[in-house]
Amino acid sequence: MLFFVAPFGVVIYYSLINNPIQKEFVGLANYVNVWKNAAFQQAAHNTLVFSFLAVPLAVILSLFLAAVMESRIPFKSYFRTFFLSPLMVPTASVVLIWQVCFHYNGIVNNFMIFFGKDKIDWLKSDKAAVVIIALFLWKNLGYNMILFMAALASVPKDLLEVAALENANKWQVFWIVKVRYLSSTILFVAIMSLISSFKVFREVYLMSGDYPYSTLYILQHFMNNTFASLDYQKLSSAAIIMFIVVTILVYAMYAVENFFGKDVEG
Repeated sequence: MLFFVAPFGVVIYYSLINNPIQKEFVGLANYVNVWKNAAFQQAAHNTLVFSFLAVPLAVILSLFLAAVMESRIPFKSYFRTFFLSPLMVPTASVVLIWQVCFHYNGIVNNFMIFFGKDKIDWLKSDKAAVVIIALFLWKNLGYNMILFMAALASVPKDLLEVAALENANKWQVFWIVKVRYLSSTILFVAIMSLISSFKVFREVYLMSGDYPYSTLYILQHFMNNTFASLDYQKLSSAAIIMFIVVTILVYAMYAVENFFGKDVEG
């Protein structure tokens, strides 16, 4: 009540008044103004595009890595350590590494020149989103992979034995048996990845500042800049809109998981 419900109520209150000084009730006018704001539209578009690209990739790739780690491959423990190492690296150090790699005179461009390609100003071009998606995946795949590995280990062995007796191949066992039992874990990983996708502002801010290239300008930039200008009513309205959208997305994911996993749970 103190740390979540009461502050949320204050945000709703600020979104319905003209400013914290006069405190005149304006209804939904602030929401309309924010919705029509060009900066908000740009930030919302970039955030949704990033989330709809990065989150499915994070789920699919981490599930693939977990399946690979479950099999008998050499140096498996070293691979696990490699994918988990980003969790132990501070954000500032991660940003520094990425800047060294994707600077105009950085490692990636020098590698491209070696193969006769032109250099790209990665963080000031349309390729900027690719850099952030790669950074997001590098940071989150290891954690998601561990969750999937734990879920795969809990799949009932008797079902796997029955599938083997029915002459099911490895792909059929994975998709028909294992993935069905992973539905709740897939939902959890998807929600955590969605939340993490909204936290990528830290890395983007450290790499490109308050006003980055247009494709990197996300909702947190809009809110941070609005807070700096003390426009509380606009900030509160944007936060409520963001809350509604995230709630709808999470509810949709729960509905999908319930549809595909209800027979397993039963």
